[in-house]
Amino acid sequence: MIHAGLEGIVAADSKISLVDGKNGFLVYRGEWAKKIAKERSFEEAAYFLWNGTYPKAEELERFTTSLSEARTLTKAQKEIIDRLPANMDMMAVIRTMLSAKGSEEFSFPAKHDEGICLLGIVPTIIAYRYRSQNDLPFIEPDTSLSHVGNYLYMLNGERAENHHVQALTAYFILTMEHGLNASTFTARVIASTESDLASAVTGAIGAMKGPLHGGAPTGVIDLLQEIKQDGDVEKVLRRKLDNKEKLMGFGHRVYKTKDPRAVALSEITSTFYDDEEFAMAHEVEQTAVRLLQEYKPDRNLYANVEYYAAAILRAIDLPTELFTPTFTAARCAGWIAHVYEQNENNRIIRPSSVYSGSMPE
Repeated sequence: MIHAGLEGIVAADSKISLVDGKNGFLVYRGEWAKKIAKERSFEEAAYFLWNGTYPKAEELERFTTSLSEARTLTKAQKEIIDRLPANMDMMAVIRTMLSAKGSEEFSFPAKHDEGICLLGIVPTIIAYRYRSQNDLPFIEPDTSLSHVGNYLYMLNGERAENHHVQALTAYFILTMEHGLNASTFTARVIASTESDLASAVTGAIGAMKGPLHGGAPTGVIDLLQEIKQDGDVEKVLRRKLDNKEKLMGFGHRVYKTKDPRAVALSEITSTFYDDEEFAMAHEVEQTAVRLLQEYKPDRNLYANVEYYAAAILRAIDLPTELFTPTFTAARCAGWIAHVYEQNENNRIIRPSSVYSGSMPE
């Protein structure tokens, strides 16, 4: 039997995460991802994903310091970015820069300092390119800020509000890992050939670049913008449902019940009641779920992570073209974790195919 797209095929034994769509479970190394997002920093979560244990105080300080030191672009790296074609999209820029980064002493098996090197530099690449493209002066990294807080600082040139950093940190944690998705599988395939970490992550970025995997939640953005302009949440949603239109950001291919990532982000952002964007996002979610139960009572349709990704990224005024690159900056932690795991008990990944062509006479 041929399984198109390898759907349903088990290709790895992994201790990193459990994605259970039927029950709405997302587990990182034996702990609910939702709990981690609520209680831990991005640095703690990344360390936990890579090592299976949370860092002790001195380990966390060492990891955080190393990650912050890895944010700096060299003069040569800045020159490479400056010479890239102006019409090259951000995902291609990240892919090119990490490939160039891999010309350093990266080797098999991957080392933890190599992971820190790649994880730390991606937000800086995004910020440098974005500000350059918009004729804005580059903001050097601030080592006193968290990984996520520094990313917003480098993009905007000023320290972000605490609740914006908190919301984006939760988003980073909840999207850093999600099983053997297309980009993660790509990273593991490359790692299985005993190639280096930079090559594996570069390949993963190539997969993430495709709109079927890492596409920006533009449909959700359009929906929220339309509702904001109209001012009547229920009227807009009913009109779409009456016209048999899909409510973007509701329902999920994997999760047949509530998306645990969306649940966590909803709970975390529900405390930001003074923020107009978050307040509207919660009102839209509640109204949409109620109407979907009315219009489609036979289906369990709830907000997915894409919905809250759009809500958060709108609230922090992140440009649309940076949505997928920001997702990439978060998922990089998961790719690296999978490369480490693949290296530990490696066997080259080499599936078979069924020949459906003609035979010679």
